Amino acid sequence: MVEKKEFKNGLTYRRAGVNIEAGKALVSKISSSVKKTSRPELVGSIGGFGAAANLPSGYKKPAIVVTTDGVGTKLRLAIDFKYHKTIGQDLVAMCVNDLLVMGAEPFLFLDYYATGKLNIQTASTVISSIATACKIAGCSLVGGETAEMPGIYKKNDFDLAGFCVGVLESSSLENQAVPEENDILIGLRSSGPHSNGYSLIRQILSKKRMNPKEEYVEGSSILDALMTPTKIYKEAVLNAFSTGKILGCAHVTGGGLTENLPRSFPENLTARIELNCWKRPDIFKWLQEKGEIEEHEMLTTFNCGIGFVLIIKEESKELIKKTLKNSGENPVELGRLVKRADLPVIFINE
Repeated sequence: MVEKKEFKNGLTYRRAGVNIEAGKALVSKISSSVKKTSRPELVGSIGGFGAAANLPSGYKKPAIVVTTDGVGTKLRLAIDFKYHKTIGQDLVAMCVNDLLVMGAEPFLFLDYYATGKLNIQTASTVISSIATACKIAGCSLVGGETAEMPGIYKKNDFDLAGFCVGVLESSSLENQAVPEENDILIGLRSSGPHSNGYSLIRQILSKKRMNPKEEYVEGSSILDALMTPTKIYKEAVLNAFSTGKILGCAHVTGGGLTENLPRSFPENLTARIELNCWKRPDIFKWLQEKGEIEEHEMLTTFNCGIGFVLIIKEESKELIKKTLKNSGENPVELGRLVKRADLPVIFINE
């Protein structure tokens, strides 16, 4: 028989910095928000070790597409200025928009929330914003992980990661047309910097010793402009794919058009983009001026106002533009693909 010992000041998990009861309270607090994202394909309920779902109906031969991403150093601003109310949409959008590049329907979403000390109010605000964004994207928030990790994260710091599952017809992958010379580039406008370039943005704020709450552009505080959540392009892009006229897509993330657009067309082509065909949101002008950033650096760091690009044939232009407008977008004809030049993307400023 093992001798039972009693310790007056014995160590506990809670004394080590992990509060299991807080985790339970968080699950209870967010459950109603999570339930609102439920789709009919789900099997079981939140709280298990995993999530199960039947594949959506209507697909002849469904293929699964999976993506994962985070929010990046935009989180630092969210933490420092307690701007938690929309950061969850950034997480969902970064994963969902990657799915949309392939024409996949967003289906399931998982989140990972890690922190030094679990603050139930902060965590519930963030996860509720994830749930709200999942509703916009049409996918179910089927679960996730909340990890309290003292010694890894500072007390009030937290990190986010997201994982999304999408579905499409496998035949659409097998029969995907390849973009060619003279195909048209159609851009969808961004809501701001989205979730990219924030290490540079924070350096600008630090170097200039600015309080983004007290700096304004076009009637909005710089903080509000910088924390505007990443746009979710689900309705417009899937409606465009439903026409059968989409040849390729690009989600414009870190690296801007320069780095992301070439991933959507063959190496023997170059994207010729006319910079004067759209007006950049004022936040980009502010960043360029305050940071004294060269134009090349702007274009290779930020989306500069274009968050998603579709490649189509010239003869499909009016149909696609009409479809996008009916989906609430104000599309921009950026330029076209030409024979390979010295660079995969060239910018014309005329």
